[in-house]
Amino acid sequence: MLQPPPIVLSFAANDPSGGAGLQADLLTIASLGCHPLSVMTAITVQDTAGVDEIMPLDPEWVADQARAVLEDMPVHVFKIGLLGSVEIIAAIAEVISDYPHIPLVMDPVLTSGRGDELANEEMIDAMRELLLPQVTILTPNSLEARHLAQQENDSGETRLDLSLCAQRLLNMGCEYVLITGTHENTAQVANTLYATDGVVRTDHWKRLENNYHGSGCTLASAIAASLANGLSVSDSILEAQDYTWHTLQAGFRPGMGQYIPNRLFWVRDAEDDQNGQDA
Repeated sequence: MLQPPPIVLSFAANDPSGGAGLQADLLTIASLGCHPLSVMTAITVQDTAGVDEIMPLDPEWVADQARAVLEDMPVHVFKIGLLGSVEIIAAIAEVISDYPHIPLVMDPVLTSGRGDELANEEMIDAMRELLLPQVTILTPNSLEARHLAQQENDSGETRLDLSLCAQRLLNMGCEYVLITGTHENTAQVANTLYATDGVVRTDHWKRLENNYHGSGCTLASAIAASLANGLSVSDSILEAQDYTWHTLQAGFRPGMGQYIPNRLFWVRDAEDDQNGQDA
């Protein structure tokens, strides 16, 4: 009997466009050789332009979905995306607390690419209190990092330094924080991984000209899959960034909104190579 591939369990909402959410997670995790499990947190009405509606599921249904597969299969890594409600955050926090040995990668989804609010302040407080202390790698973009790290006495007119944001998030209990720099005004995109003893690594990537729907989901899922494949934290971060950059470079625009990462770009590359050999 063949040995089963490593298993990654994703908690996220559906995305009918296939660009983000569970659909993005499943494609990414499978593309990197792992078996994806999916626990749906919410149903969304969205397309490649933005999110119009969210209907969070009953938190008991979310917990029951997770416990059913966790009692059936050995999960190697958890990945968390869009959550939907405070009650769902509490339900997931309780489930994963029963599996402290399983690494947790969390993409803190606060808004859509268009700016639609996907988490209110009550939900953000619940993330800080219930989930961040259990997170192995948190993957905010710079906007999300500043929002999550904001404190009452901060001046609203001053942009927080990203290293200070990382330190605050680490103080909330995360083991590592990867802050991505797509939204920063820099020539290249600089992504920095922080741990309690400082910067672990900074990687620079050529900026691509398009806007993408689901890039954050892709990166976090790729990190989760790389961890499940046995790579170290630092190597998983590099491997996932390289994979994500190539999915963006090979991205396509199927609708009237943003581009979508091509998580199976390597299939097309292999087909092109084969056609070249056959010509």
